[in-house]
Amino acid sequence: MTLVVSVRPPRHEAVEVVERKGLGHPDSICDALAETLSRNLCRHYLDRTGEILHHNVDKALLCGGDAAPAFGGGQVLAPVEIYLAGRAAGTAGNDRVPLDEIAIEGSRAWLRDNLHAFDVDRHVRVHSVLRPGSKALSELYQRNRIAGARVLANDTSIGVGYAPLSALEFLVLRTESLLNGRQRASHHPAWGEDIKVMGVRHGTAVSLTIACAMIDRWLYSIEEYFAETTAIRRKVQDLAAEHGFDQCRVHVNAADDLEGGSLYLTVTGTSAEAGDDGEVGRGNRVNGLITPGRPMSLEAAAGKNPVSHVGKIYNVIARDIAEALVSEIAAVASAECCLVSEIGKPVEAPALTHVRLATHDGSPADRLESAVGEIVTRQTRGIAGLVDRFVAGTLQLF
Repeated sequence: MTLVVSVRPPRHEAVEVVERKGLGHPDSICDALAETLSRNLCRHYLDRTGEILHHNVDKALLCGGDAAPAFGGGQVLAPVEIYLAGRAAGTAGNDRVPLDEIAIEGSRAWLRDNLHAFDVDRHVRVHSVLRPGSKALSELYQRNRIAGARVLANDTSIGVGYAPLSALEFLVLRTESLLNGRQRASHHPAWGEDIKVMGVRHGTAVSLTIACAMIDRWLYSIEEYFAETTAIRRKVQDLAAEHGFDQCRVHVNAADDLEGGSLYLTVTGTSAEAGDDGEVGRGNRVNGLITPGRPMSLEAAAGKNPVSHVGKIYNVIARDIAEALVSEIAAVASAECCLVSEIGKPVEAPALTHVRLATHDGSPADRLESAVGEIVTRQTRGIAGLVDRFVAGTLQLF
């Protein structure tokens, strides 16, 4: 492994932009369904064979439906169409793996559990388009099953991470979590799960623009709709003040035309019903954010196999390395980490690890190379231990 440690100047950007697509956004739905499918396949393979077989199901497409929302309750005119595609082993031992059933029923269960106004029997059709993997990649994965063999990367890819989060990044995460973390059936049931937050800082001026799909069956007038958006604005302003942003401007459903009656009103609580489509990998990175001013990978982590796909593993490990560098080395103020894999080589030995550090006193980062190397080695050697956490769904991926 080649380790490069370099200096990253302290950040003093005049402009910062941070976005999060919430739980019910079409892109987040695709990420969730792809990762749910991977986890369910892992569990099925483990139950049948005691090991995770080859799969990469990181391709999903959501085609929006058609709907006619109305105060008091409208209707979905054409259902959402969701296509789950990818590669997966179709046999486990001598048994056929029910790929389509696992994909479709797992997706329906996730939608039922996470979108409180979404009727999976009427509002969606889920299609499974899973096929066996290529001979070359399946054989490469098979090498990992040889007793004592080191897990081999099944792709040449990169993973990136950074720490710590800025105050605005943390606020954007907390905002979506606050709004979607309520008891949905009893506390503001008119708020749909399709919540998107855009945070902008220009100097010391901060604004949050929030889109929240309102659910028509719990609203009977523009006045009630306006009361709900006002409640969101006040709740978020209070949250911003708690995080030190006393003068944060908050805009909710900014495209609304209250006088003209054009509102972000939905039947299901997600724009997927008519206004938007979705795809895996177009939304949040593994830290839950979209941060164009920070290092980011374009890899879609959700749905990739947790054993050898570096496009998933390295993004999580790079984040963990950066966080460990900041928390464990007193001199480090902030850290960025980039990991590069080489297909067919051990996952725990990246071809290149590049760490960029900013220190509190401006001291040379290369003086910390030994301490950095110890943390990088510890984290990469712990990759195998991530598998159980991926399968359990305890690691944030989007």
